[in-house]
Amino acid sequence: MSKENSILDIAIIGCGPAGLSAALNAKARKKESIIFGNEVCSPKLQKAPHLHNYLGVVDIDGKEFQKRAERQVTDAGIKILRNKVDNIFQKENGFEIVIKDQTYTSKTVILATGVAQGHVLPGEEDLVGKGVSYCGTCDAPLFSNKTVAIIAEEKEGIQEAELLSDICKKVYYLKEHEGEVSLADNVEVIKEKPKAILGNNKVTHLQLINNRLECDGIFIVRDTVPASHLVQGLETEGSAIKVNRDMSTNIKGLYAAGDITGWPYQLGKAVGEGQIAALNAIDYISS
Repeated sequence: MSKENSILDIAIIGCGPAGLSAALNAKARKKESIIFGNEVCSPKLQKAPHLHNYLGVVDIDGKEFQKRAERQVTDAGIKILRNKVDNIFQKENGFEIVIKDQTYTSKTVILATGVAQGHVLPGEEDLVGKGVSYCGTCDAPLFSNKTVAIIAEEKEGIQEAELLSDICKKVYYLKEHEGEVSLADNVEVIKEKPKAILGNNKVTHLQLINNRLECDGIFIVRDTVPASHLVQGLETEGSAIKVNRDMSTNIKGLYAAGDITGWPYQLGKAVGEGQIAALNAIDYISS
């Protein structure tokens, strides 16, 4: 795993309105930041046919608004990396952001990932860190010579299977994406859909529609990982991250903004919270 040498002031996870707003405010105060986002930023906003309730914006749809916002950020010299973040680890003087085989170090982090897309399986939330993982690179060594399942909603699951097949005794690959796959001999492709994750304090089985797979671990490959699963110990309220008025979380140096902090899911709220999070992250760095 390679490591970027420079230390960021603010790592911004998410390239929707909250993340872009945070990045612009950090840039205005000469702080070094990078935005980590998906290929398509804020897909929910981009589907909006009209924006009616954002001050000063008329006769524009969500896709055009997002396009202009991204252009404004990149024109300001801010980098947007189109990579999914696998994990965020708290370190003594900041955070380590893990992306596939690379790590970045940052003094602070702003989570602006929006509301996670995709169906969360029964039992998944309870067994995160107890056999359920979203990062093969991070957790594969824990399952050496064991049996695991991969729920692959995205093609990146193929890379997870290639990695895990070298380490694990047996891999079940539940292919839920398009395209053919050619995998190692110890990887069995399963066409049946997953129904629930079973286990008491640790994963024991993956329940399918008509069958049940015995396994020690389950790796889930989705377009978006719930932000609360990226950072161990992050406090939530339901599906939202719990924040204070300054957008700080229960973890020092970690902030959240936008839809991930809860209702209302509005463009104006996201932009404003992104600004507040950035300004307070800057104050934290200076203190």
